[in-house]
Amino acid sequence: MKVCHVTPHLPPDQAANALLPAELGTWAAGRGDDVTFLSYEPAQGRLASPTLPGRVSRLPRRARASGLARALRVDAWRHATTIGARLDAVARHVDLVHLHSNGLIIEAAAAWARRRSVPVVLTLYGTEIWHYRRRWPIDLFTRAYRGAAEVVFYSRRLLDRARRLGLDRPALSVIYPAVSGSFRPRDDATRRAWRADLGISEPLVVLNVKRLHELAGQQVLIDAFARASRGRDDVRLVICGTGPLRQELERQARDAGIAARVTFTGLIANDDVARYAAVADVFVLPSLLEALPTVAVEALASGTPVISTDHPGGLELHEMFGDDVLVVPRGSVDDLARSIGEALRQPQRVRDATLELVGRHFGPAAVQTAYSAVYERARGEGRPRQ
Repeated sequence: MKVCHVTPHLPPDQAANALLPAELGTWAAGRGDDVTFLSYEPAQGRLASPTLPGRVSRLPRRARASGLARALRVDAWRHATTIGARLDAVARHVDLVHLHSNGLIIEAAAAWARRRSVPVVLTLYGTEIWHYRRRWPIDLFTRAYRGAAEVVFYSRRLLDRARRLGLDRPALSVIYPAVSGSFRPRDDATRRAWRADLGISEPLVVLNVKRLHELAGQQVLIDAFARASRGRDDVRLVICGTGPLRQELERQARDAGIAARVTFTGLIANDDVARYAAVADVFVLPSLLEALPTVAVEALASGTPVISTDHPGGLELHEMFGDDVLVVPRGSVDDLARSIGEALRQPQRVRDATLELVGRHFGPAAVQTAYSAVYERARGEGRPRQ
C-alpha cells in the first residue's frame, strides 16, 4: 500500500501531530508499505530529526498576509496551489492520504485527494474541534471532515464534543496516541543514577513537559511549586519544552526565589524526556485545555503519578486511571500547591493496573492494529464521501 501523510508538523517538532505521523509511517514501512510525507519546515527549533521512512517533502511556513491580500485570500490561494503541486510530485500514485489536524495544508490536501478519488483518513487532535466554528460561505475544514472516508479522534471527549457541535457522521472512531517503549518503570538504582546523570542533586523531582505557552499553565505551576516547596531543599522542578514564555517564566522563578531549584531544559530529544519521566516523583500538567495529553500518559507509563487540571484530557485520564491521575481546578494555585505538597510528602509509584491499562490502550501494538483496521475500512470505501 502507498500512503501519504500530510501534517503541519513532523519531527524535530514534538507536537502530537508530528509524532503520530512519524510513528505510523515507520510502522507502515516496516510492513513493506511505501510511505511519503508532506509537511512544513520545523517550527520549534532544529534538533537533529530522526530519520523518517520514505520521501519527506517540506514546505516553507507561510508568512501571515496583511491588507488587501489577506482580505482576498490571494496568499492562501497561491499556497494551496503550491501544496497541490507538491502532492503531484510526491503522492501521485498513492492508495491513501492520511491527514493530520487542520489548516490550509490539510484543506488543500483534502481537495487534492477528492479530485483524484483517493480515500482520506483524517486524525483530529484537539484544537480543530475545541475551537471549531463553521465558516461561511465556504468552510474547507468541514468539507474535508465530511469528505474523509474515516475520521479518528485523539480522545473520547473530543469525539463527544464533535457530536455536540453537529459534526456527527458515520465512520468515527477513537484511537489513543501510542506511548514509546522507552517510557517504562525503572528501579530505584536506575532512577538515582539517571538523576545524577541529568545533574539533579535533589532526591525529589516535579516534572512538566509542554510547550512554554500561556495555555500550558506553567505560570500557575511555578507559583504552586514555590508554595509547596517553601522551606525545603530536597525537591527540584524540571520544565521541558521551548516557547515564547521562557524568559517570562525564568523571571517569575527568580522573583519567587526558587530559580536555583528550577531547571528549564529547552527542547530535548524524546529519549531524554523518557529519562526525566522515569526519575520524576510527580508529573504536573496545569494546562488550560488538552484533548488527550500524551506527555501525561508517558509519565504514567514510566511509573510516575500525574496531577492534572480539570481540562477534558485530564478528566478522561482520571476516569481511566483513577487516583494515579489527580485532578485539580484550572488556574488554582492553592489547589495545585496543596496537591504537589501531598505528593512530595508521600511519594508513590503508579499501580500495576495503571501500567496494564497503558499497555492495552496506548501500547504501540494496540495503536498499530487500530489504525490498520481504519486503513482497511477507508480503502474499502473506494471513494471518499462528497
